[in-house]
Amino acid sequence: MAASFSEFAASVKSETAFTVLAVAKQLIAAGKDVIELEIGDSPFPTSPAAREAGIQAIEADHCHYGPSLGLPDFRAAASDYVNREYGLETTAENIVAGPGAKNFEQLFCEAFLNPGDGVLVFSPYFPTYPPNILRRGARVCLADLKRSNAFRPNLEDVQKFLEEDPRPKAIFLNSPHNPTGGVAELEDLVGLADLVRGKDVAVLSDEPYDRMVWRGQHHSLLAQPGMLEQAVGAYTFSKSFSMSGWRLGFAVGSAPTVQMLGKLTNSALSCVPPFTQMAGAAAMRNDCALRDTQMQEFRLKVELLVEELNRVEGVSCLMPGGTFYVFPAVAEICNRLKITSHGLAMYLLEGADDAQGVACLGGECFGDAGHGFLRLSCAQPNDRLSQAVAFIAEAVKKQDRIDAYLASHEDARLAQPYEMD
Repeated sequence: MAASFSEFAASVKSETAFTVLAVAKQLIAAGKDVIELEIGDSPFPTSPAAREAGIQAIEADHCHYGPSLGLPDFRAAASDYVNREYGLETTAENIVAGPGAKNFEQLFCEAFLNPGDGVLVFSPYFPTYPPNILRRGARVCLADLKRSNAFRPNLEDVQKFLEEDPRPKAIFLNSPHNPTGGVAELEDLVGLADLVRGKDVAVLSDEPYDRMVWRGQHHSLLAQPGMLEQAVGAYTFSKSFSMSGWRLGFAVGSAPTVQMLGKLTNSALSCVPPFTQMAGAAAMRNDCALRDTQMQEFRLKVELLVEELNRVEGVSCLMPGGTFYVFPAVAEICNRLKITSHGLAMYLLEGADDAQGVACLGGECFGDAGHGFLRLSCAQPNDRLSQAVAFIAEAVKKQDRIDAYLASHEDARLAQPYEMD
């Protein structure tokens, strides 16, 4: 007989973006024209200095084991980068390399959480947060982000968590925020730091979209007094430098925290490939001007998508403060059609038309607070973004198609109308 899986493994839900991506690729292979707005990947090639440094590193056979904490030169480059960009005061001793930023969710939880500890997570949330918290037997405590507050974290929720939870131990902060595009402003970070400073509470400051802030500038919690000792900042090269397939990132924290994360890295994955770190160091030192140009191209794409979505009847979309996602409210459409928001997303992909489709995600893929929203990435040419919006506008008028889709997808039928924010 086959060995049974653990209760935890059986309970884990995978990141829905990759599930929808697989469906989209199957439809494309079968000949369907799918406009892919489901996955958060850059459409640009890897930045040139990074690419050349990576190639040279491979040719020089930097393809063997390296230190679990990361190459000294990479750690120094990352320290210089965050000091220059965000006013931090770090050295290489405050940096640990990782395979992207997601890995640090798990390592953070291993470093700080015991069974029964409470962890505050703002919802909607990145879907891998709860599994990593639950893996440690800790508790997920949700605080809803509100559209009426531009999806900024509410400090009253933080204070309530710290005062009322029996064992408050950690906070997950994601800014700029996936999926909503909300950005924690400087006053939010000052207030959050004031609330946790001096308490036995750790903060994961998840910052993969640090270069995608469309109003003002990105601020890191770690720049606040005392927060380098209580927080871990997680960064990736996937978005800013178009290096998603290289699997490279780094975390910033106090020297003792970094040593702990290095030990946990050693036990989990040995090390990050040296040639990817050499590519990343070259990107941070040489490709920032190109990075900034590409980020402005993303901003224009976001503005285009928001403007055109707001012309669609029943859709209301805020201009996000950051990221390359938009998070339009579609509750009015869902209530009228009696379809869930993720059901609407899958209908747009599978059922609205035989020859064409749009791949996006329903907001509930990011927790119940996402009900009544869609998440769309803007990582497509501008004409394809416009085509996608025009397709959506027509697709929601096809009552016969919607009825047929619901008849064969009962799980997409909306049981109760969504509340309107």
